[in-house]
Amino acid sequence: MRRIQIREARPDDTATILQLITELAIYEKAEDKVLTDEAQLRASLFADDATAHGLICEVDGEPVGYAVYFFNFSTWLGRNGLYLEDLYISPAYRQVGAGKALLKHLAQQAVARGCGRFEWSVLDWNTPAIGFYESIGAEPQNEWVLYRLTGDALVNFANS
Repeated sequence: MRRIQIREARPDDTATILQLITELAIYEKAEDKVLTDEAQLRASLFADDATAHGLICEVDGEPVGYAVYFFNFSTWLGRNGLYLEDLYISPAYRQVGAGKALLKHLAQQAVARGCGRFEWSVLDWNTPAIGFYESIGAEPQNEWVLYRLTGDALVNFANS
C-alpha cells in the first residue's frame, strides 16, 4: 500500500508546482496558455498578502500532484466557499487514491472553516475527471455559464 500525504505547499515547492501546472496544461491541450513563471507563482502563493493557497500531494515521499485553491463568498449563503482552481495528479500515480485524498483534504478544510460550498470547474470533455467527481457525490451546475475577461479585453474594458 502506498503512503499518501497531503501537505501545505512551501516556497521551495514552486518549481515542482510549475512543472505540475505544465503537465496539467499539456493534458488539457493548452500548454501554450501557461504564462506564469516561478517568480510570479511564488509571489502569488507565498507572499504575505497571498489569497491563493497550494497543497502538495506526495506518494511515498515523492511529490506527484498539487491543488491550488482560494476562498470566495456566497451572498445567498452569507458564507465563504472554497474554490478549487487546479487539481492535478501525475498519470503514473492516478488510481492510487491521491486525487481523492487531495479533494477530501480540501473538503475537510471547507467544513472546518464553515464554508457553505466547495466548487470547481472541469472541461466538458474530461470524462475521467467527471466520472470521478460524480463518484464522490459532486453534481454539475449546468444552469451557470462561465464568463471571462482576459488580456486585451480585460484591459480595454477596465480603461473604457
